[in-house]
Amino acid sequence: MSEADIVAIAGFLALFGLMALRVPVGVAMGVVGLGGFAAITGWKPALNQLAIAPLRTITDYNTSLIPMFVLMGVFATRTGISSELFRAGQAWLGHRRGGLALATISACAGFAAISGSSVATAATMSKVALPEMRRAGYSDRLATGVVAGGGTLGILIPPSVVLAVYAFITEQNVGALFIAGIIPGLLAVLMYMGTVQVAFGRELPRGVRVSLGDRLRSLRGIWAVVLLFVAIIGGIYGGIVTPTEAASAGAVLTALIGILRGRLNFRDMRACLIEALRTSVSIYTILMGAMLFGYFLAITQTPQKITAWLAGLDIGAYPTLALILLFFLIMGCILDAMAMIILLVPIVYPVIVQLGFDPIWFGIVVVMTVELGLITPPIGMNVFVINAIARDTSLMTIFRGVMPFVVVDILRLGIIVALPALVLWLPRTMG
Repeated sequence: MSEADIVAIAGFLALFGLMALRVPVGVAMGVVGLGGFAAITGWKPALNQLAIAPLRTITDYNTSLIPMFVLMGVFATRTGISSELFRAGQAWLGHRRGGLALATISACAGFAAISGSSVATAATMSKVALPEMRRAGYSDRLATGVVAGGGTLGILIPPSVVLAVYAFITEQNVGALFIAGIIPGLLAVLMYMGTVQVAFGRELPRGVRVSLGDRLRSLRGIWAVVLLFVAIIGGIYGGIVTPTEAASAGAVLTALIGILRGRLNFRDMRACLIEALRTSVSIYTILMGAMLFGYFLAITQTPQKITAWLAGLDIGAYPTLALILLFFLIMGCILDAMAMIILLVPIVYPVIVQLGFDPIWFGIVVVMTVELGLITPPIGMNVFVINAIARDTSLMTIFRGVMPFVVVDILRLGIIVALPALVLWLPRTMG
């Protein structure tokens, strides 16, 4: 075993040790990356990398869309768009058996299209949909499971902050990744609605049918979501704007909608800017740590060695992919979504390229796999977020409610792996 191998193993042990001690993942990766790089090259080259990494991360044009999409999601949450989405879904779907659950999933999808965050989607819809479902007689298991499962749509339906981070790490076209997520996202919505009907059919209450006039009036409140989605995704798809320009326009449009509706005053604007700043700084810290850790991986040649090891197994492309995704699923039980993308993608990406898989397709597959980590024990970030809001519901109850969605997510992942055209067709038609 070479010196580089020893340093690499020690570095990974140190990284997981720091994370176990609850050191923020960005800081942990930065410390290990800097220390490991210094162990091989000396401190002067390592400190040079420490000076370069923050500058490269902050000034990269492709990462500038992250704070804009974060700000757009914060504005959307503050202006009450989530409530209007739920009311519209309730008007059109509420009379069906399990209609409020179906309305929650549709509202999650709509909110995901403007927030880009699964945790934000789960937290927001917990406050909006959970009380309504409980009043209608839904069990805690069903109500919380639907919100936890539907919340994962925030990480896949564009715009997605995690997809933007994947694009930054792998140097892929973030616009193509956003467009590639549309069909898998719609498939997820349909399969989640089917899951509600199949898995919970016997306990689903039926709501009251509302008039056609009330249904049409409910659409007035969601014109903003339609406008934002068409402006952002349509502009990217048509090649009219870059993703960064679309993110900036989306943030401005969301703020204008809130101001025109009288829901966003100066104090609210200031609070939104502060919240978005805190979130963006957290993401940038992770990206800086990832860059330093990437230098460490490069100098120890860890990705190349893992690629050679997997290639040496000689088990074929798809069995190797299955091993990689299984590893992601296992790590998803102990790491959050962003940490998984930042830590694991640089290691496995060279393997994927060598096996001949499309990087855009793999980005969607990875995000779908990360989705599972948001609702599987023992971490299940969405589950913990909902538990923090619905304190009278136990974690075990929420996990029991979300398990049917875990099963259907695994099925959907298999469909996307077997049919890559579902992901790649729209990006290939972009203007």
